[in-house]
Amino acid sequence: MPRIPALAVEAMTPAQRTVYDTIAAGPRGGVRGPLAVWLQRPQLAATAQALGQYCRYDSSLSPRLSELAILCMARAWSAEYEWFAHKPLALKAGVDADVVEAIRTGQMPRFAHEDEAVVHAVMQSLDATRKIPDALYQRAVAVLGQDSVVDLVGLAGYYTLISMTINAFEVVPPEGTAPELVAL
Repeated sequence: MPRIPALAVEAMTPAQRTVYDTIAAGPRGGVRGPLAVWLQRPQLAATAQALGQYCRYDSSLSPRLSELAILCMARAWSAEYEWFAHKPLALKAGVDADVVEAIRTGQMPRFAHEDEAVVHAVMQSLDATRKIPDALYQRAVAVLGQDSVVDLVGLAGYYTLISMTINAFEVVPPEGTAPELVAL
């Protein structure tokens, strides 16, 4: 059970209800996971959801690359809820099931697409060293373009916030969902 249970709509303050309605009416279609935690602080929820809207739906990254990057962050943080929420989206967006499985188990995926290999390498580097070495940066710009590298780093930061929230407040997948992330 999460440390902060979801607020009942009838118990929300006007500010919470405004943010709730905005999120529920958007592409997410509901207020779940870390967004439900952030709703305790409506200004945080409003600001974070706006950043998430950009990172997830409006950035220069294709859904395939965005979802791959999100899975990399879920794995890096062992954020089970995030993995649960984004694994089906990654598969639907075209990330190969073998790549998803390798990330899940902490193995090096075999990529059929260079752009995926670059996204994975950038995410791994940011997780391990908190930097992108010059050679990898140049490769990322050559393969993805400067705008997409900026968006990728922004997505990494946003999903770090998401993953930290999930882990700190013990946000878990729905009851009956088996954990998938193995201990590394």
